[in-house]
Amino acid sequence: MDNATYEKYKQAGRIAAEARDYGVSLLKPGVRLLEVASCVEDRILKNDAGLAFPVNIALNSLAAHYSPTHDDPRMFQKGDVVKLDVGAHMDGYIADTAVTIELGTHQYADLIRASEEALTKVINVFTTQLPLSEAGKTIESTITSYGFKPIENLMGHGLKRYELHSGVSIPNVGALGGKSTLHDGDVIAIEPFATNGAGHVTSSQGSNIYLCKDTLKAKFIRDNKTKLVCEKIRNNFGSLPFAQRWYHTLFPKDDLTMKKLMILGVVKQYPQLVEAKGGMVTQKEHTVIVREDGCEVIT
Repeated sequence: MDNATYEKYKQAGRIAAEARDYGVSLLKPGVRLLEVASCVEDRILKNDAGLAFPVNIALNSLAAHYSPTHDDPRMFQKGDVVKLDVGAHMDGYIADTAVTIELGTHQYADLIRASEEALTKVINVFTTQLPLSEAGKTIESTITSYGFKPIENLMGHGLKRYELHSGVSIPNVGALGGKSTLHDGDVIAIEPFATNGAGHVTSSQGSNIYLCKDTLKAKFIRDNKTKLVCEKIRNNFGSLPFAQRWYHTLFPKDDLTMKKLMILGVVKQYPQLVEAKGGMVTQKEHTVIVREDGCEVIT
């Protein structure tokens, strides 16, 4: 990794972390999810960074993948366990970070600590020599020591320029990952998830988060309006996820074309990921740069 790239990652990390902490300060019963998501995204943009993905706000047994719509009426309630997941990029170099906050109660303090401690411990041992299965084992043993389960089918991920998921997966259990290791300078997001439920998630309804897929199908769109909408989506969001409310800003009176693009397979919507037995879910995430003798947290 050259110095210019390193500095862009570091800057993205600082901005994402500051936006995450700002978002935490807004989390209160009676506040709309939309207000928090919009304010955090505005904070990133005002700091001259790009949005790596829509702010994700996952409540209680929802583990991941929800961002409010442009007119979302939902409000936080006392007792909600809130996962706030934030991403910023500088010139395509991404930092991804998340935190869990329980609003006004302390019923799930140990569950929150389990995911936090799992992240701390795996960061402390992560080097280019560490097999990924050992990283997963460290996360799993920490979470189970609290009497909870890691979510086995959610993983951390590699980050590359304009690629939120670069193909490398960082497991949360020891049975996955094998003997594979990473290279000096690899950038990864590590995100332990803990639950008092089944230990895995299932796909549910749509998340309001979309991705314009790089597909040949786009070349066969015949309808001019649909073609123009597709081009504008690509020009604005490229290869990174985007929110329904961002689309609504571009096309305030046109939901039909989005549906056409989804049917054509040009745009996909991420599903909400829900704990299989309705268990409560917590998450903690940092982006790190892996080194031969350890790793550097940038968020």
